[in-house]
Amino acid sequence: MPRLFVALEIPRDAALSLSFLRGGLASARWIDAENYHLTLRFIGDVEARLADEVVASLDRIVRAPFQIALKGVGSFGTKKPHSVYAGVEASPELEALQAEADRAVRRPGLPADPRRFTPHVTLARLRNPKDAEVARYLDGRANFRTPPFKVDRFVLYSSRESVGGGPYVIEEAFRLSGTPARTGGAPIQAGAHLAPR
Repeated sequence: MPRLFVALEIPRDAALSLSFLRGGLASARWIDAENYHLTLRFIGDVEARLADEVVASLDRIVRAPFQIALKGVGSFGTKKPHSVYAGVEASPELEALQAEADRAVRRPGLPADPRRFTPHVTLARLRNPKDAEVARYLDGRANFRTPPFKVDRFVLYSSRESVGGGPYVIEEAFRLSGTPARTGGAPIQAGAHLAPR
């Protein structure tokens, strides 16, 4: 039973810029640069047949390529920060793609995601951080920004069950070309790869 999510890959140059944000947080477990991604829709553990239906539904998405830029940093966690992330500059095209991916995932019968979409790239997960330490980290990196980069595909990732942070495996890739065309592997096997976003 693979654990799946739909995401955008982060290109090498942007990943390098993100890797320079590492450090300065004693409580952080940093995500490896090769595992940076921008989650569009978390799916979770599903049976292989349902996973194949999700792939077929995602394959029907037809959108043109667009550009996005990463901008700013922030933290998640209401009472206590549990992760830090790089934000994404506002992008109507990204919002539209996310909404379409969400509809495609729900089409085979999966429930709606209760969380509001907040586009971001997780940098680190935090363990018992000091609020002042996190505030200092965020203040010192508030001006972070990457040059815009092209988004010409989205992918279906799987990973094995873990605390998070990878490794992630691309199960399928879906081109954004304005015409339907999927690249990817064989049908997803039950028990193939497992894990979270």
